[in-house]
This record gives sequence, structure tokens and C-alpha cells, in this order.
Amino acid sequence: MTDGENHYYGNTVNMHGGSGNTGMVFNQGAPSAEHAGAADELTRAVRELVLLLEELRPRLSAQDAQAVDANLPAITGEEETEPAQRRQALMTVLGIASLAETLGQPVAAAVRAVLGLLGS
Repeated sequence: MTDGENHYYGNTVNMHGGSGNTGMVFNQGAPSAEHAGAADELTRAVRELVLLLEELRPRLSAQDAQAVDANLPAITGEEETEPAQRRQALMTVLGIASLAETLGQPVAAAVRAVLGLLGS
């Protein structure tokens, strides 16, 4: 793109005065193979957890089912949350699954797997 005598290629930043300018941060590079693999593994683990919760949900009390539903957006990433909020949502679901005894054991294992992948 040109603007009179100036030629622009790629990103352009114009700063006029100010203080504390730290420059631009670019997070557009391709993810490393290790990072991409970990992200894929986390996606699969969350998907598995959601499937297990769908199976467990009809066997829960209305209150517990509502709590699971309320925490799913944080767990799945549908809703932007802080890591601590996502962990809290997972811990809530883990508690509910633990109370479901035998029926909840696969869900509890899936929650622990997701927590492990998140480094929690």
C-alpha cells in the first residue's frame, strides 16, 4: 500500500509521543509441534469428558445437573475464563462425579486427565 511518498509493507506502527511504549507483540507464529500436540490432546480429553457428562447427566439430581450445565462453558472453552476459573469448574464437576459413585468414576477419571493436561 502506498500513501504519497511512503510505501507500507506488512505491519505499520506510528507513535507520536507518549511514555512507557513497549513496542508490538506478535503471537502469530505457527505453534510448535509439541504445543500443537498438547492442544490436540487437551481438545480430545475435553471432548471425552463432555461425552461422559452427557451419559451421566440424566442420572444426576436436578441441582447437580444444573451445576454441570453451568460449568460446561468454562470447561469446554466456549466462554473465555481465567485458568483458575476453569480449574474451579473442573473441580466442581469432579465433586459431583465423585458423589455419583460407580457411575461417576469415568467422569472423575476424565476430569483428572484434563486437569493433568492443564498442569493443575
